[in-house]
Amino acid sequence: MSPSELTGQTRGHIAQFQEPRFAAHPLAVKAFVAMQEKARGQGLELAIFSGFRDFETQRKIWQTKATGQRPLYDPKGQEISFDTLGPDGLIEAILRWSALPGASRHHWGSDLDLIDLNGMPLGYRVQLLPDEYAPGGVFGKLNFWLTQNIREFEFFQPYLVDRGGVSPEPWHLSFAPVSVPALAQMHPQLLKEAWGPVEMVLKDRLLERLEELFERYVTNINPP
Repeated sequence: MSPSELTGQTRGHIAQFQEPRFAAHPLAVKAFVAMQEKARGQGLELAIFSGFRDFETQRKIWQTKATGQRPLYDPKGQEISFDTLGPDGLIEAILRWSALPGASRHHWGSDLDLIDLNGMPLGYRVQLLPDEYAPGGVFGKLNFWLTQNIREFEFFQPYLVDRGGVSPEPWHLSFAPVSVPALAQMHPQLLKEAWGPVEMVLKDRLLERLEELFERYVTNINPP
């Protein structure tokens, strides 16, 4: 991938689909459709809640969380108060659940957040929090199915367990043939260049800590 593709600043590597509406890398979509068909035969209706996400969308997520406009959560998914956090605590609270702009795996189109439409009560509002995917949760059955079946389709869960960086995200699947080489191409300088012309809350502090944050929250994953 080119630097602009790696950092979500362009989408030449992405295919757009209309019904249902989502965008992702074509190879990841092909694998997902095959996996979806198998799951459907076992009573689940897999759906992509979030696929490709561009740099500007990720930047807006960062801005709203860094200014207290969106909730923040601790590693277990419990809401925490914005007012109790200093700059470094705020950075780490955001990065537990949201990637740095330019460093989201969703930029590559290889990573998908999945839900089960058959598991949702009418009118249910998806939150993508651990309780939903725990045994007895609305997506508990989905979570169990994913752990048993995704490798057949070359997906893996990069945030399966807590490694001291991103909190566990059982809903987050990554298509290895695309994401593994993409991650190998990532380096902190790409983020510095992507951030240069844009407004970002706490950008100066992020730049001071970039090497550490990159290692902890970008490369620190559960491997395929």
